[in-house]
Amino acid sequence: MNVLVINAGSSSLKYQLLNPDTQEVLAKGLCERIGIDGKFTYKAPGKDTIDAADVAMPTHSEAIQTVLNALVDSKNGVIASMKEIDAVGHRVVHGGESFASSVRIDDKVMAAIEACIPLAPLHNPANITGIKACETVMGKDVPQVAVFDTAFHQTMPSKAFTYALPYEYYENDKVRRYGFHGTSHKYVAGRAAAMLGKPAESLKLISCHLGNGSSITAIDGGKSVDTSMGFTPLAGLPMGTRSGDLDAGILEYLMNKYNMNITEMVSVLNKKSGVLGVSGVSSDFRDLESAAKEGNDRAQLAIDAFEYGVKKLIGCYAAAMGGVDAIIFTAGVGENSAAMRLRMTSGLEFMGVKVDAEKNDCRGKEIDVSAEGATVRTLVIPTNEELMIAMDTAAIVNG
Repeated sequence: MNVLVINAGSSSLKYQLLNPDTQEVLAKGLCERIGIDGKFTYKAPGKDTIDAADVAMPTHSEAIQTVLNALVDSKNGVIASMKEIDAVGHRVVHGGESFASSVRIDDKVMAAIEACIPLAPLHNPANITGIKACETVMGKDVPQVAVFDTAFHQTMPSKAFTYALPYEYYENDKVRRYGFHGTSHKYVAGRAAAMLGKPAESLKLISCHLGNGSSITAIDGGKSVDTSMGFTPLAGLPMGTRSGDLDAGILEYLMNKYNMNITEMVSVLNKKSGVLGVSGVSSDFRDLESAAKEGNDRAQLAIDAFEYGVKKLIGCYAAAMGGVDAIIFTAGVGENSAAMRLRMTSGLEFMGVKVDAEKNDCRGKEIDVSAEGATVRTLVIPTNEELMIAMDTAAIVNG
């Protein structure tokens, strides 16, 4: 079975063609600058790489058609015809409270995704555009599946997702903790169970998805019971450019002092804060580590604050679950920074966490880096959201 995985942005479209049974990636790439001057990339094993500028993609429909043309191309294609694409799986950012799992797309599902636009005004419209573009180009007979970033977290109990605001804001306006990166957390939790040789239902896991956007999730018995992102992806840890949690009174103070409106203030919190704001150097942790080694105190402070936030949440979630069997590190920083993993777990020996520095000296590979005698395992697991989307899509289409 071949599944085309689509992650549509406002002016971009990432894609992969996968076989979820063999986990083989047949081709992948990116359509950028849709509606502007169009840039298209395409990579397939054993085929010529395409990196083309000025590709006519005035809308997402032309972008999808460009992808399909490359996939069936006589020279560089990987399938003989569009009929070899059995289904399309879409990453959809926000499903609100309507979806606790992935779902086959129909008119009712589309209406529910559209109803969530106020909750994700930058993302859901783009996801809808990608779905409609696929239907326009591929026809209604090709099944499409929505895989939601928020769905995995719909198992959180009310005590974890409820904000201490007047309750009518939840009842009338659906203001609550939703959480994000759910597809990633679900994937690595499944891999962790396989690595430990135990059923997911028997495990207490803490999944640390750490990158430019970061979130930590407590997973008890295979279900998300708490997560650090909230009503929006702005909450939780300090991230690349996002502030993470802060005292809401700061907003009023700064807006009054600098005569900012709420749109300007939120832009500061989303785009100018996080480790970029603290360091004044970069939102990229690799740049921060280099600057810190050269003696930049603010770069070191940004790293320290991030690592401290991760460590606090690990302890918090271990307490919330009444224990933990394994801590998972994934995503750009989690998978690739051995030094940061070591520092984030240092001091957690009282919990049974012990990391072997030699095993931990690795990048981007699935490995248990626990030291001898550790009672809580420390796992590095590269995330694969596209494969998770393809697997969910195949499962739903196959009934």
